[in-house]
Amino acid sequence: MEKILCTMNKKKDGFTLLEVLLVVAIIAILAGIIIIAINPAKQLADTKNTQRKADVNTILNAVYQYTIDNSGTFPSTIPLNSDCGIVATTEICKIDGICTNLVDLSVLTNSKKYLVSIPIDPTGSTSTYGTGYGISKDATNRVTVCAPRAEQGLTISATR
Repeated sequence: MEKILCTMNKKKDGFTLLEVLLVVAIIAILAGIIIIAINPAKQLADTKNTQRKADVNTILNAVYQYTIDNSGTFPSTIPLNSDCGIVATTEICKIDGICTNLVDLSVLTNSKKYLVSIPIDPTGSTSTYGTGYGISKDATNRVTVCAPRAEQGLTISATR
């Protein structure tokens, strides 16, 4: 009789299938909420836009450093244009010497004094040899560098 009572009081250890399924469902719901809250697409777009802002300022700083070193003379290839969007006359060329219908800023990269290379838009360019960035100057010699392919409806440009 003692043996029978012993086996009746023994509990089986472990989780039931229902308990495991509930825990997995709760974890899945929490993971979904976190992914929605983080919004990876927006985070990626913000990262690309931050890179564009840095690149625009880098190009503009190099142009002005060149201008200071050359007695106020801008690179001759910067077009006189009021629009800095990506059009054939304002897009900056990324490869020295292959700049047909693009703005050749190789004077900034030739000696590696101002830039090692021209920055390229994080999503690439619409043309084969373009950088995705535009440059122009107005009648008063104010230079504008822009990133017309900015995401989330932003306008990224810098003028000096």
